[in-house]
Amino acid sequence: GELEGKVVIITGANTGIGKETARDLARRGARVIIACRDTAKAEAAASEIRAETGNQEVIVKKLDLADTKSIREFAERFLAEEKELHILINNAGVMLCPYSKTADGFEMQLGVNHLGHFLLTFLLLERLKQCAPARIVNVSSLAHHGGWIRFHDLQGEKCYNRGLAYCHSKLANVLFTRELARRLQGTKVTANALHPGSVYSDLVRHSFVMTWLWKIFSFFLKTPCEGAQTSIYCAVAEELESVTGQYFSDCQPAYVSPRGRDDETAKKLWSVSCELLGIQWD
Repeated sequence: GELEGKVVIITGANTGIGKETARDLARRGARVIIACRDTAKAEAAASEIRAETGNQEVIVKKLDLADTKSIREFAERFLAEEKELHILINNAGVMLCPYSKTADGFEMQLGVNHLGHFLLTFLLLERLKQCAPARIVNVSSLAHHGGWIRFHDLQGEKCYNRGLAYCHSKLANVLFTRELARRLQGTKVTANALHPGSVYSDLVRHSFVMTWLWKIFSFFLKTPCEGAQTSIYCAVAEELESVTGQYFSDCQPAYVSPRGRDDETAKKLWSVSCELLGIQWD
């Protein structure tokens, strides 16, 4: 396959879109690292993918994006064990969860969907640059249209709505992608974001109403396999070799909300994220 000799990390690839993305890239011959919190589920997914694709290089490594200590341990171990990294797919996500905090005291959806992936990308970026051309793919959502960055209450302590918090975190993915692409100009490392399509997956497990609506409307929804197509496209399409800072849906450029195109907000979110994580990323 065309990804022979390429190393890919996919976060949250034990189920849904992430698993289908892993399956497809394994079929193309990549060495696929499935980075997950639930390693038992991930091992089951990995062995299914190995059996089906004949690619034995589908590896599970533990990563809990709700804990910066786990993120640092994952990155350290990965960098020690693997010499290369060509594609990083920040796919994992939590959706509509009741108010809760990560190990570091971040609101769960912003903490996992944005800050966890922000830190992971920071820790792996040198390796991506060394292996360029390389790609970073951030799974965002159409939901970013409903979000804004509430700098005065980033952790939702004053006011929390789980649907809105999800939208805010997905807007953060778009803004992060935009600013990251700007900073990576000239490195041959690209960064793009995408909306996978409305997919029936584990993401709705927190909401009875959503699960019920999902079942009724499932005719209009994509299967995880269909939902994974845009992630795969962003990861492998030859015509995207030098395309960066874009947002895709259905394997084509899509409309980004005005808030998602605001460079000032993107820069401010970047510096606030660094502050929260205690990192210097220039």
